[in-house]
Amino acid sequence: MATLILTFLLLLLATKLPESLAGHCTTTTATKSFEKCISLPTQQASIAWTYHPHNATLDLCFFGTFISPSGWVGWGINPDSPAQMTGSRVLIAFPDPNSGQLILLPYVLDSSVKLQKSPLLSRPLDHIRLSSSSASLYGGKMATIRNGASVQIYASVKLSSNNTKIHHIWNRGLYVQGYSPTIHPTTSIDLSSFSTFDVTSGFATVNRNSGSRALKVTHGVLNAVAWGFLLPAGAVTARYLRQMQSIGPTWFYIHAAIQLTGFLLGTIGFSIGIVLGRNSPGVTYGLHRSLGIATFTAAALQTLALLFRPKTTNKFRRYWKSYHHFVGYACVVMGVVNVFQGFEVLREGGSYAKLGYCMCLATLIGVCVAMEVNSWVVFCRKAKEETMKRDGLAEDRCSSGIHS
Repeated sequence: MATLILTFLLLLLATKLPESLAGHCTTTTATKSFEKCISLPTQQASIAWTYHPHNATLDLCFFGTFISPSGWVGWGINPDSPAQMTGSRVLIAFPDPNSGQLILLPYVLDSSVKLQKSPLLSRPLDHIRLSSSSASLYGGKMATIRNGASVQIYASVKLSSNNTKIHHIWNRGLYVQGYSPTIHPTTSIDLSSFSTFDVTSGFATVNRNSGSRALKVTHGVLNAVAWGFLLPAGAVTARYLRQMQSIGPTWFYIHAAIQLTGFLLGTIGFSIGIVLGRNSPGVTYGLHRSLGIATFTAAALQTLALLFRPKTTNKFRRYWKSYHHFVGYACVVMGVVNVFQGFEVLREGGSYAKLGYCMCLATLIGVCVAMEVNSWVVFCRKAKEETMKRDGLAEDRCSSGIHS
């Protein structure tokens, strides 16, 4: 039942949208009004536009925010393919290194930018027909660039008459070296800042983020249930049920069933993690990945150890038990720690799913404490009974010696 509740709470991740990362759109600025607007799924960004079908011209305004006083905010169009930074033509706003005033320059993101082979240099945009562009801070000329300052990037673009879909990207960075913006942060959110929208209907499609998030949620749910709950529960059954002489060897089969189920689910979750890593080049969660590999390796060694389990009469049995206990508890600790790391990776540190997991884990710990106290009470009672028996036998022997 606890496993079902935990799974249900974790599945809330799949339906919970990162509202704090989405912007609230508006069709009105201090200088212009637009017909349509949409909120973009990341970085609290949004975009407003007016499409003129008689000449296929698109007037738009992108709303973004700075994350550093010396940073940059950019928006652009990929004329060739969706969900790609490479090949995009972008407009990037940042403070002029000399005057400190906000400037807007055009850049072409070719393959050398992704590989960081050379600084990003401004150059005229090709493949898209840009009529005009400008940028301003929210608050007008008196506004200053600071952490969290809002920026508006205006552009007029001539579209093809038979194509009303725009593949656009947006992002922001911490620094500008001269007039060369440096690489943006490489979190999963920053690498998901792209979508496609139709300028006539306003319908927007996030090309990859939804599928990627579904995979991440599946990865998180499976691993939280497997490494974060089932394996600890299996360790608890082995420690406390074996002391119940009434159930005989049944405790071992319960323990093995729980651990094997956890290992199988964890293997699926681990495999999904490998796929996510391959699909996200440049994104590295070092501690989460290292703990995941270590946990899976320890669990695999535990499973293989069953094949070499000595008989109770074998002299190597005690060494095998010591190995089994050490590796098993290490696997449990690393698995639980990595579940909490996973919540941070998914930016769900304050979610109800994490709260639900903590409650399930706290319940399991509570059961452990209760069982441990009960074990010590039983142990002390048996020790006292044994002492009383020994004292009784000693008295009987003394009495027999006196009478004889």
